[in-house]
Amino acid sequence: MQQQMTEEQRQARLAQIKRQWEQRRQIGRSLGRIKTKIGVYSGKGGVGKTTVAVNLAAYLVKQGYQVGLLDADIDCPNAHKVLGVTERPLVEDGRLTPPQKDGVKVVSMAFFQEKEDEAIIWRGPMIHNAINQFLQMTDWGDLDFLVVDMPPGTSDAPLTVMQVLSMDGFVVVTTPQALAAMDAKRSINMIRKLNVNVLGVVENFSGEVFGAGAGRDLADELALPYLGSVALRPDYKDQTRAPVLSLAEVEEEYHALWSGVRAQLERLERMPEQV
Repeated sequence: MQQQMTEEQRQARLAQIKRQWEQRRQIGRSLGRIKTKIGVYSGKGGVGKTTVAVNLAAYLVKQGYQVGLLDADIDCPNAHKVLGVTERPLVEDGRLTPPQKDGVKVVSMAFFQEKEDEAIIWRGPMIHNAINQFLQMTDWGDLDFLVVDMPPGTSDAPLTVMQVLSMDGFVVVTTPQALAAMDAKRSINMIRKLNVNVLGVVENFSGEVFGAGAGRDLADELALPYLGSVALRPDYKDQTRAPVLSLAEVEEEYHALWSGVRAQLERLERMPEQV
């Protein structure tokens, strides 16, 4: 009886390995035509991580790049609303074609909710399966950049994304408050423990209301590039279009942010040649 159970367990283990291999193969096929993957990450929600991710993606399209946006925030997906996406993805033969808005291809968990205000109450394995399914099914086509709106925090959801996606680097978002900077520092430490690159720190919501400076201080403390600040503006109330596409002041902010990110990506690309 014991031998029979051992054989059953061995067969189950082999089947699991085959499934995992097939998953990795399909994910590799889906992501194989993406040149660079950039995560936008924060240690807590409410710091404007999604706003930064959406506007960065839209800015890159404006510069002539092919760009996708993956909303990997499983609990509270809302990148599509910030960008003003109203269409659903096309699903055909088990493959998902993302809708586009202003040239940005978008995939979000929100597309698969019956009611947008329902709570998604999932444990770690369910989050892992959902993210894997997204990555397997989506046909991104040829992309210069995939911007990933990360789940906040340092638990199952961001860990799964970091392990499954081979990210080229992360932009970490904080606000001027000391508590937000502390949480951002935790997220940076998590990225470093997983041996992934931190491309720099950006301070969101800068200005008279919340002040300024915590982002630069955090970057200096951790010897990271400071990518600049994004001011708190009433224009972000518009949910039909990313402000970076219509406001010169916002475009300048994201030009500075992107210049810093590009410099880091170019530096990392040169590093193997110098070894």
